[in-house]
Amino acid sequence: MIRKILHLDLDAFFCAVEENRNPELKGKPFAVGGKADQRGVVASCSYAARMKGVRSAMPMARAIQLCTDLIVVSSQHANYSQVSKEVMALIEISPLIEKISIDEAFIDVTGLPEPIYTIAETLQNRVNSQMQLPVSIGGATNKLVAKIANDWGKSQNKQPTPPNAITIIPPGEEASFLSPLPVQSLWGIGPKSAEKLAGIGITTIGALANTPVETLEMLFGRFGPDLQDRARGIDTRPVETEHDVKSISNEITFAQDLTDRNTLLHAIQKLSDQVGRRLRKAVLAGSTIQIKLRWSDFTTITRQATLPSSTNLDHEIFATAAALFEENWDKNRPVRLVGVAVTGLGEPIHQLTLWEDSHERKASLLNTVDDLRERYGADIIKRAIQLNDKRHPSQEDDSTEES
Repeated sequence: MIRKILHLDLDAFFCAVEENRNPELKGKPFAVGGKADQRGVVASCSYAARMKGVRSAMPMARAIQLCTDLIVVSSQHANYSQVSKEVMALIEISPLIEKISIDEAFIDVTGLPEPIYTIAETLQNRVNSQMQLPVSIGGATNKLVAKIANDWGKSQNKQPTPPNAITIIPPGEEASFLSPLPVQSLWGIGPKSAEKLAGIGITTIGALANTPVETLEMLFGRFGPDLQDRARGIDTRPVETEHDVKSISNEITFAQDLTDRNTLLHAIQKLSDQVGRRLRKAVLAGSTIQIKLRWSDFTTITRQATLPSSTNLDHEIFATAAALFEENWDKNRPVRLVGVAVTGLGEPIHQLTLWEDSHERKASLLNTVDDLRERYGADIIKRAIQLNDKRHPSQEDDSTEES
């Protein structure tokens, strides 16, 4: 049976949600993200802003230089998450849905009798009308081509409005569709790989598909044959309905570079609390604690330590993170960013020891605190050290990495 795979991508999702909340933003150049004077970055930008060169992940200060009338809107992650859940529920026309980010998903609709374009059009109309959100959809016989088709379809939009495109690649036309595209359109081809390929005259996916596999093995080792399959539009990966979470992390970029040890440790304490809370909410614990330090010159290091048993308790995460910080901190180098992560995740399993009752009491207390914060906001309960902490505004980021 020929597979029918769709890739859905909500166009400028954060911006679209903000436009629904404040219709006066429609048609205007604006960006969602952090403040320019606090080293904020662009999380999302309207298509009117993109027409002036603004892009996601760009420093907000640079975005304002490019677009002097840019409107900056603070991120509302809780709101975006809720809208994302509503959209995902709306597109549940098949049990085979793979959510790959807050605004993207694959759907295997092979079992549905309608033509793939009809299914895509139905889904798009549903999201447009019921959620008032633009969504672009790519379709093909596999995930690789469906995703690239969607990216290509969106790139054809030259208007200061969301593309809301549908691009379907018929069965048997995968290789011919990919052939003229640049090699970096393929998953797994980054700038360095593209540079290697350009060195032997390969700049398009078609040229890559026709390159002898021995040459690709010489350049990329065992990855070479797989790369050639991708270039020919071959991808047998299934739509996966579940992912194993690999790590949970939070980080802070400071408004000003810091050299004060106590302030940095306080930031690490706050990050440890946030990571612990997210672990408990996901009913997970991890055995490896990691810190990330970025100096003022953008040099970045990560260091980690593995515990005898897994944990999701704030104080245990902080104790290890703080020790790693002390071992690697250079008081003569200003710090731009710190991060805390927990990896090696699994279900919380604690060994029975003489201290088990103490551990259970601490876990129970933290779960109660988590519940209060969930109901009344993150600031309803604070550590004493946090009560007067208004010294260094910062941009925070949290992330959950999945396989």
